Amino acid sequence: MTTPYVIGIGNAIMDVISPVEEDRLAALGVQKGIMQLIERDHSEYLMAAQADDHGPGRARSRLVPGGSVANTLAGIGMLGLKTAFIGRVAEDALGLSYAEQTEGAGTVFVNPPVAGDQLPTSRSIIMVTPDGERSMNTYLGISAELGPDDVNPSVFQGAGWLFLEGYLFDKPKGKDAFLKAAQACHDAGGQAGIALSDPFCVDRHREDFRRLVAGPMDYVIGNRHEWCALYQVEDLEEALRLAVADCGTVICTRSGEDAILIRDGQRVGAPVHRVTPVDATGAGDQFAAGLLYGLATRLPLEVAGRMGCIAAAEVIGHVGARPETDIRAQFRAEGLL
Repeated sequence: MTTPYVIGIGNAIMDVISPVEEDRLAALGVQKGIMQLIERDHSEYLMAAQADDHGPGRARSRLVPGGSVANTLAGIGMLGLKTAFIGRVAEDALGLSYAEQTEGAGTVFVNPPVAGDQLPTSRSIIMVTPDGERSMNTYLGISAELGPDDVNPSVFQGAGWLFLEGYLFDKPKGKDAFLKAAQACHDAGGQAGIALSDPFCVDRHREDFRRLVAGPMDYVIGNRHEWCALYQVEDLEEALRLAVADCGTVICTRSGEDAILIRDGQRVGAPVHRVTPVDATGAGDQFAAGLLYGLATRLPLEVAGRMGCIAAAEVIGHVGARPETDIRAQFRAEGLL
């Protein structure tokens, strides 16, 4: 069997991470412990403040490529599969670094940075206080402008799997890009899927999401809140009943409880080991990485789900959204490989 090839489409967001004291956080007017979307001018103000705070002789901000699908692809790549990422960055310092680091980690960065008078590269300015809390200030920038022109069908030759993120569904161009990519993936003989990403995102685009789930998506990943939001029901079992009528493979995570996986009439549970989270950032992204690795390598559904749970548990045990240990070794220790 040739090595499975996974393509992801999502927001290319550079994480700009730096330590900050509590009083400085308050002085900058940043709300502690949450993620908030900000405008371009405010992002530039916070970037300048970070540069002032971390001048010569002081700890500098770390630049870490981020974004939900990009994190998932990084995890899949660390597990040994070929990956490629379709996203938009500008030809500025952050964008060039994003593309270079992504390629350096083994994921092909398909589209070159965009030159000219464009929006700047998307960034999440993450301020970490001494207690470990991460306060994220995200400017979506150029990545939110991804559209069908950024999707080249030839990239999908040899690809077995496509993974999309619901966040990019917020704009018409993003929807068109998803449909074009799903068609290209199917034409190449692959399977296409999406992570619902956020219940508020689902609420904003419910009918379009419903058409996507019931149409070109072969698999869909969501948590209990996202599935219930999609079908406007309070009972998870009812939401899942409606979901499996629409989609061939339905995955539901339940935050500390066993994940539920349903495919072609088969329903299995994937047990989780409860751990005390250090940083929950990236848990869903790495669950998807473990799950997709299992599905792409044609392992049983329950094994793929268990791999997702193991990968998620690893990433919440440390700061950062990407694995820091050998996940394959954990799979072997559990008898999954």
